[in-house]
Amino acid sequence: MTDLQELIRQGEGERLEFKKKTTHPTRIARTLASLANTHGGRVLVGVDDDGRIVGVRDAEEEIYQLRQAAAHYIDPPLSLRFQEVEEENRVVLIVTVAESTEKPHRAQVADGDWRSYVRVRDESVQTSQLTERVLERTDAAPRFEKIPLNREELAVLDYLRKNPRITLGQYMKLLNIGQRRAYRTLIKLTLHGYIKHHDKEKEVYYTL
Repeated sequence: MTDLQELIRQGEGERLEFKKKTTHPTRIARTLASLANTHGGRVLVGVDDDGRIVGVRDAEEEIYQLRQAAAHYIDPPLSLRFQEVEEENRVVLIVTVAESTEKPHRAQVADGDWRSYVRVRDESVQTSQLTERVLERTDAAPRFEKIPLNREELAVLDYLRKNPRITLGQYMKLLNIGQRRAYRTLIKLTLHGYIKHHDKEKEVYYTL
């Protein structure tokens, strides 16, 4: 099995995204920014969502679009690494995005509209202002200062390792505690970088 096939077998996740092609810089910019804002990762261009190798028609055109996205549709701009791999007589482009020390990176979604994204499992999810402020504190160091956690705080992390997200109500029910206490715990974990806060949907939720 080749390195590319081994990579595809892992499936999409926090550090890996499949793209048939780069349709427009604004679309791919969200993915690139989310990887840089989280733990870095790779985008396989020329691979379908189900892991099927479809190849790219013009690798140079794809690289141009990706460079445009990284330079002009992401702020601050990103530096990308490219590798062309031939598999089954088709060319797949492996785009590597390093975890950034200049977080948060914002992607342009429309004229004058720049938004920050992080990687949650296999999705690029828009962050809240609170999470953006936490990301900004990591400019100089890519890791957060960790603090000792108690049983209630560890319960949040344990739940999120098994589930994609948790809401305030779910956490209150999980530990049978009041709203104020539950909220303070979730915000504390957010501010110390253990979890991420998302407020762009109808109900606020938290992710790893």
